[in-house]
Amino acid sequence: MSDPAVPPRVRQMSDPLAPILAASDDRPFVVAQLGQSLDGRIATVTGESRWINNAEALDHLHRLRAAVDAVVVGVGTVLADDPRLNVRRVALPPGKAQPARVVIDPNGRMPAGLSCLANDGTRRIVVTASAEVVEADDLEVIRLERQDGTFRPGEIVAALFALGLRRILIEGGATTVSSFLDAGVLDRLHLIVGPMIIGSGKLGLQLRPITELDNAIRPQVTVYPLPGGDVIFDCDLRMRKAV
Repeated sequence: MSDPAVPPRVRQMSDPLAPILAASDDRPFVVAQLGQSLDGRIATVTGESRWINNAEALDHLHRLRAAVDAVVVGVGTVLADDPRLNVRRVALPPGKAQPARVVIDPNGRMPAGLSCLANDGTRRIVVTASAEVVEADDLEVIRLERQDGTFRPGEIVAALFALGLRRILIEGGATTVSSFLDAGVLDRLHLIVGPMIIGSGKLGLQLRPITELDNAIRPQVTVYPLPGGDVIFDCDLRMRKAV
């Protein structure tokens, strides 16, 4: 049965969103999304990435944003793309606020004036190890210690959950998504594959090397074709296939 609190455009894609919307509030629920080509590329050798995935895939990303409490990106994505990280292409559920915008910025590289820092009433959070952070009104700061030069994804999730952010979207970039997948903190991964072969350029998921296929991640996968040729692979990382 459809949830009447879910906007009609979201309800049309209710199956891949259902696990997020039904997630318990007593623990974090973490979903990541990554768009790529058939051969696993997210950009050409020059960095061009529009449009590997089509408009329907972008709609799905905004549905994901509408379903969560926080959208998380790495500072590299912010510096490269200056994303707004808000919900625009679909309607928010009645009474739901825009998701908090969270940037992982270990070294305090973010400059002022970025779109994600706009003081529009939405919570804005930076995760950093630096004593110096960008100046922005009402910016919340989470300071964590680095382990081997990076943050532990599980500690980021725990810190966000402590702030009341239960449903968390790891939106990008590929390095950030890969680190959360490698750390085993993702509940779901929405891998959106566009019908093109690029043949060179930047790869998407890049995890720690394994020597045996027995160590490969084998999620339960449900496939959702989108109009226009893109396909969502909804990977349930809590239900893994036996080898």
